[in-house]
Amino acid sequence: MEFIKARATLLPVMEKKWACPLALSTTICIVLIVTSFNMGLLSFLPSIFSNFKAWNSMSSGPAFVEIKFSSNPPPPAGPPIPRLAYLVSGSKGDLDRLWRTLQALYHPRNLYVVHLDLESRAAERLELASRVANDTLYRKVGNVHVITKANMVTYRGPTMVSNTLHACAILLKKSKDWDWFINLSASDYPLATQDDILHTFSSLPRNLNFVEHTSRLGWKAEHRGKPLIVDPGLYMSQKKDIFSVTPNRELPTAFKLFTGSAWMALTREFVEYCVWGWDNLPRTLLMYYTNFVSSPEGYFHTVICNSPEFVHTVVNHDLHYISWDVPASQHPRVLSLADIPNAIGSNAPFARKFGRNETVLDKIDADLLGRKNGSFVPGGWCVGSPPCSEIGDPTQLKPGPGADRLAKLMEKIAFSETFGLNQCK
Repeated sequence: MEFIKARATLLPVMEKKWACPLALSTTICIVLIVTSFNMGLLSFLPSIFSNFKAWNSMSSGPAFVEIKFSSNPPPPAGPPIPRLAYLVSGSKGDLDRLWRTLQALYHPRNLYVVHLDLESRAAERLELASRVANDTLYRKVGNVHVITKANMVTYRGPTMVSNTLHACAILLKKSKDWDWFINLSASDYPLATQDDILHTFSSLPRNLNFVEHTSRLGWKAEHRGKPLIVDPGLYMSQKKDIFSVTPNRELPTAFKLFTGSAWMALTREFVEYCVWGWDNLPRTLLMYYTNFVSSPEGYFHTVICNSPEFVHTVVNHDLHYISWDVPASQHPRVLSLADIPNAIGSNAPFARKFGRNETVLDKIDADLLGRKNGSFVPGGWCVGSPPCSEIGDPTQLKPGPGADRLAKLMEKIAFSETFGLNQCK
């Protein structure tokens, strides 16, 4: 009984002890609720209740309503369309040939650098710049760039390599949104439309470099690897041929020499490697090839095949049909109408060397490209009247028979079981 009495006497004390904190907490809660309403912080409550109500109504409905949440996903997007970056170069008297090649290659999705070297007349170079500036389509898209400060380019000399690297640097500065760099000359011409090429390249891994090459130097070891040459184009304003100096040098042991075609298709990543050179190899080899005969046929080949990062990306093909005499001479044969069947049968997208005889090119325009009246090659992007006077959707491709031929070539050189066996051997 004493315990009960003691507890009874404590209850009023405890109630008084909790009364103050309870009153204070209640006051704070009321203030917070009023403040929240004034600031709109509780405006989400109606939406919560409405969402709960909607969910409750769906859960009480028939089971098949759940089909709305398991609709088929959209079909996967096709492979992205690549963007190509071209260099088209020429020399004295090549203005019209270069212009024709540029038009046959044109696609608004691509990038182009055109160059007439310092041997060409100033009037030719000014005319080229004027044509590009005054062409309605080129001006509207802005993807054709003229090297107005012409370079001196000596055949078989390192100035051809420096000119190529110059074009690469311009393309990298203009845009990094391209996938392959392709170097051509005014003596080249396409055997497939750009829609054909872009369609086929869409299915290729973006790291493939097309460089025709070999380490079997043969006679080139004595006649190109060992002689020391000087290219006057490096320091003279007038074009002169390369000349030899003595004594000869030994073949290198710090790296392995490779040789091959001067025409190639290089990935943007490899071009960046050559131009920026985060490894010193591209610079070292550029200095070595300064005194090398026909350095355009060895520089890029030796760089890529001595770079572990890129050696497994090489496709041993230059994407060209080229006809040589037997035994081979210094220059390839000039192609004629009789060579067209073999050129088509090669499945290559480009051919060289073409002379100034327009009959052969007219035949290619009519039979392979669908090009008429000196205009652009028709493609999915072409709209307007006359055709290709306006730009439609550059991503709309209309591949034709050329895409089928090019696909066969890729199956042979890039997707075959022997692909790795032909790399840098």
